[in-house]
Amino acid sequence: MPRLIRSAAPTPLRWVEAALSVLPRGVTRLRQNPPPERRALVLLVLLSLAIMVVGSLSRSQVVPSSLQVIPLLGGALLLRRRAMRLLMVVVAVALVVDLDNDELWMVPGALITVAITAATGYEFSRSREETGLAGSSGDTFLVEMKDRLQRQGELPALPGGWSAEAVLRPAGGGPFAGDFVVSSLTGCGRRLELALVDVSGKGVDAGTRALLLSGALGGLLGSLQPQDFLPAANRYLDRQDWEEGFATAVHLVLDLDNGAYAVESAGHPPAAHFDAGTGRWSLLTAEGLALGLLTETTYTAQTGHLDIGDALLLYTDGLVEIPGRDLDVGIDKLLGEAERLVPRGFTGGGELLVSRVAGGSTDDRGLVLIWRDR
Repeated sequence: MPRLIRSAAPTPLRWVEAALSVLPRGVTRLRQNPPPERRALVLLVLLSLAIMVVGSLSRSQVVPSSLQVIPLLGGALLLRRRAMRLLMVVVAVALVVDLDNDELWMVPGALITVAITAATGYEFSRSREETGLAGSSGDTFLVEMKDRLQRQGELPALPGGWSAEAVLRPAGGGPFAGDFVVSSLTGCGRRLELALVDVSGKGVDAGTRALLLSGALGGLLGSLQPQDFLPAANRYLDRQDWEEGFATAVHLVLDLDNGAYAVESAGHPPAAHFDAGTGRWSLLTAEGLALGLLTETTYTAQTGHLDIGDALLLYTDGLVEIPGRDLDVGIDKLLGEAERLVPRGFTGGGELLVSRVAGGSTDDRGLVLIWRDR
């Protein structure tokens, strides 16, 4: 902070000159920064000086010094560390002016509030700069990540006679989830290949890993032979060396001409097949090790056939797993609710199942429901 010289009768103009004296060097260093940040810095500095000048001239509490938190909050949202430090110097000068003017009054609590806001704002600026997301670009990135994950969860349009729904719900109603779906139509649109994946963790951390993994698995899906998909996904995840470096997945290949399907599981809860002939749901027994635990592993597919009226249900453990309760109990509850869908039809059934079985779950929830109309 620059050294301020007292005079017998300090005037606001003296302090304005002192505050402005720290600007040239900081502005020179900011020439390489994007123009929006430079403009934001100038506006926030002017706002801080305006609060100081108006407060000094009014000789009252109409414009209290505690209003300096406003430019500090703006800096936390818009500035990098270097610019934020410069703004903090200007605010500090303004506070010294207010404290030095005997006719202005500022309670200690207000000073502490400004100091805490400055420290918090600087930490926020540091975090955003280190991630390369300083300024409003950080919010833009998170919104784009959320939108991309939502778009990837949309299933392709299926040919006549087939319908499908995918439902993804983040833990606690948050914006990001570690559950995601990737899907593709191959063979001139006559084969559906799909993977429902549950990445370990929750929130933004799980969301960023899910975004990275979904892009990789989306590229693998349809580019490899079906039996090579999960082994390739496992090798990819093993190379990432994440702290929470595993994921579960269920992989489905469905022939849309004759209804034949093959399901592989990598540590995922068992998929379920509804047989319209018997009117009952049955669990598939495909099993395999979760992705990312071993460098090399194999997966065995379970095959079956969907006739008219049949359906397949794929889901993540967030729908059926509750701490302290046996997993089989959760699966039985899910299938019980799935049986209630049969009289009304499966349309809209995905949302109903999630809300009825795990509407208030603290875990991410993912579900895919596919059925054959004719």
